[in-house]
Amino acid sequence: MEIILLKDIDRLGDKHDIVKVKPGFGRNYLIPQGLAVNANALNRKKREAIIAEDDAKEASRLDDYRAMAAKMEGQTLKIGVKAGTSGKIFGSVTSVQIAQALKDQLDLDIERKKIHLPEEVKEVGSYTADLHLHKELIAKIAFELIQE
Repeated sequence: MEIILLKDIDRLGDKHDIVKVKPGFGRNYLIPQGLAVNANALNRKKREAIIAEDDAKEASRLDDYRAMAAKMEGQTLKIGVKAGTSGKIFGSVTSVQIAQALKDQLDLDIERKKIHLPEEVKEVGSYTADLHLHKELIAKIAFELIQE
């Protein structure tokens, strides 16, 4: 069964992709949840018009994303964590905490889904996270874990 995705879905595809899925998965989950539509001829034509409209919107947002990336360049976020004597933290730092630090320290509101950590962050120290702001723009932000 071919469907058109209406949202990005991990391990399946990006928004507006045409993908093949098992009929039960498409019919019973993706379509009722509003995550996809059937890839018939009418929906394929609509898809092309929607892609053109979305590309125009994203092009206008690209300048805003570049301004955000410029503001983050050279900045280091300081995140306070509880850690043991060896420097190992209790739990781990997630994209939610980095998004909150971006909002508090740099006044940037970035969705947590756009923040990708290359490794698990479980010790006090300096790290770098990738921010997938746009298809064409990936910014890097340095952050440092400080023991509270």
